[in-house]
Amino acid sequence: RGILFELYDVIRERKEKLPEGSYTTYLFTKGIDKILKKVGEENAEVIIAAKNNSKSELVYEASDLIYHLLVLLVEQGIELDDIFSELASRRK
Repeated sequence: RGILFELYDVIRERKEKLPEGSYTTYLFTKGIDKILKKVGEENAEVIIAAKNNSKSELVYEASDLIYHLLVLLVEQGIELDDIFSELASRRK
């Protein structure tokens, strides 16, 4: 759980400062359409990796998907605690 918060904070900081040469800056500069396109692409790559039954490929692609999903959450102003609260509420 800690690494998700750490990565989320780095992404949020990049959105605020927009450091030159950062891929995250590139995504925020291109806007929501580019971010959504990347989430969709990574989602498809996760599906293909799972279909190929390749654990290493699935781990790699799932990591890409999680990163791009975090970029989307930051872009939309959604905190990780909101996600964790929703998930916790589903356990009841």
